[in-house]
Amino acid sequence: MNRMNLKLHSLTALGLVSMIATTLGFSISAVQSQSVRTVQIDGSSTVFPVTEAVAEEFQKAQRGVRVTVGVSGTGGGFKKFCRGETDISGASRPILQKEMDECKAAGIRYLELPVAYDALTVVVNRQNNWANNLTVAELKKIWEPAAQGKVTNWNQVRAGFPNAPLKLFGPGADSGTFDYFTEAIVGKSKSSRGDFTASEDDNVLVQGVARDRNALGYFGFAYYAENTDKLKAVSINGVAPSVRTVENGTYNPLSRPIFIYVSSKSIDKPEVKQFVDFYLRNGAKLSKEVGYVGLPASAYTTAQSFVNTKRFGTVFGGKEAVGVKIADMLARQAKD
Repeated sequence: MNRMNLKLHSLTALGLVSMIATTLGFSISAVQSQSVRTVQIDGSSTVFPVTEAVAEEFQKAQRGVRVTVGVSGTGGGFKKFCRGETDISGASRPILQKEMDECKAAGIRYLELPVAYDALTVVVNRQNNWANNLTVAELKKIWEPAAQGKVTNWNQVRAGFPNAPLKLFGPGADSGTFDYFTEAIVGKSKSSRGDFTASEDDNVLVQGVARDRNALGYFGFAYYAENTDKLKAVSINGVAPSVRTVENGTYNPLSRPIFIYVSSKSIDKPEVKQFVDFYLRNGAKLSKEVGYVGLPASAYTTAQSFVNTKRFGTVFGGKEAVGVKIADMLARQAKD
């Protein structure tokens, strides 16, 4: 039987089951909801690749659990999380004070679990043969609010760059990557020029830069790693983004931890606890597979102890964590 016939037979069988269920006075969706437990996740597009990979492997190992992974950006994900709409929120920066306040008002506490490190990556088109390296000062010159409508040509960034229009692509305002980049490069979170193509979907940014020789954009390393045939990574202050430069702390200030936050109202659900345990057991391997830097084994052990003892809260005090090295983060956790 070919795939199309198999699909038609499956649909016929489903229709028959649905008819019988309706005759007996209940819906097939009700039957399905009783047999399938769901873990609901939303948040960062940066964290999405590793969470999606974990979800796929978990669902193979744990039948009867469905894991949904949405992408609303870190800020958008926290809005849903603090309204109690999701079990887990992916975040490419620590939870901020206003989000902490919103969660507290709703009676939601949370486990803050680092799952990997990312090298936030500045990219250009593969045909760009001039911007192989940029300084932090040059990036600030491009992205600060004062640049809007004024810094519009590559030759304004550095003498010797071509007389070519500067086309910019970056995450939207709900993105934790936008928050982190503006804090690290401009000096203030969300402080940015507004005349660029913005999207919460990193794949939109990838395609935008890939189609324009004069484009520049930024997003998580995993999206660059998947598109090296279309994009070039720009070194920052002479240091290229890589696993090695993240691990040795030289890729600064754009190295950053990425997180999942687990709701106190969900962690007692068996399916959520099982998923989180699976995530921490497999996070290092799957992070590397999608292009991020896995944490040391001790970090996942520490995170697991937080889950087991239900240690709620954040160690970042509601602030950004620019330039935090892996060792520093672990030490900060150990002291809290």
